[in-house]
Order: sequence, then C-alpha cells, then structure tokens
Amino acid sequence: MKEISPQDALVYIMVTISAADTTMTDAELASIGNVVSRLPVFRGFDRARLPKLASDCYALLADEDGLDKILDLAHAALPEPLFDTAYALAVEVAAADLHVEQEELEFLQMMRDRWALDELTVAAIERSARVRFRKL
Repeated sequence: MKEISPQDALVYIMVTISAADTTMTDAELASIGNVVSRLPVFRGFDRARLPKLASDCYALLADEDGLDKILDLAHAALPEPLFDTAYALAVEVAAADLHVEQEELEFLQMMRDRWALDELTVAAIERSARVRFRKL
C-alpha cells in the first residue's frame, strides 16, 4: 500500500466522511476547502492538490475494503497526537450540511475504534460541532 503524508491523510479522512453517505454536498465540499485554508495543520499544503487527492480517495473507496484501507493509510501517516484532530475534522465535515447520516456515524465509530479515542475527547469534539452548527 502506498504511503501518504499526514496532511494527505487528513484530506482523505474528510473526503471519506463526506462520501460515506454516497453524496458529497456543496456544504461538505466548502467545509473541506475552509478547513484546508484556515487550520495551521495545513500550512504549506497546496490546495490545488485537493481534486487529485479526492480522486485518489474515491478510487480507494471503490474497493470492497476501501474504508479499512483509508483508515490504514491514515493511521500509518498520522502521528498519534493528530488522531483526535482527524476525528475533529471528520465531525466538522459531517456536520457541515446540518445533518449526519448513518453511514457517516458508522465511519466516525470506525475512527474512534481504530484510534482508541477516549470518550471525553470524542464527546467534547462532538459537542463543539453541535454548538457551532446550531441554527435558530
């Protein structure tokens, strides 16, 4: 299996959560672009690479065990302190269209299990997203 950079791994995670329900919404795509533009973890990242990375990620998702392959790649690429960052970015993208589908929840569960994220961290990340995306 090929190796990817930590930044590429984070993009793969965001693309995967967006595609998990088979529909990438405009809000989710905008969220990915926003995240890449503003977060320090993406400093030096070439945004022009996003379409190619998304395409590569889709190709992996087409495989029967595509979700596991993506999690394996991300796990190998990310240092442990970025496991919760990856989870937070996935939650951010999933919440962007103000509705989280069952498939997205299942991928989030796979991430929690793979990276053994503690319950308090997960709860804080999810609560933070609910607060940020609340509507009147």
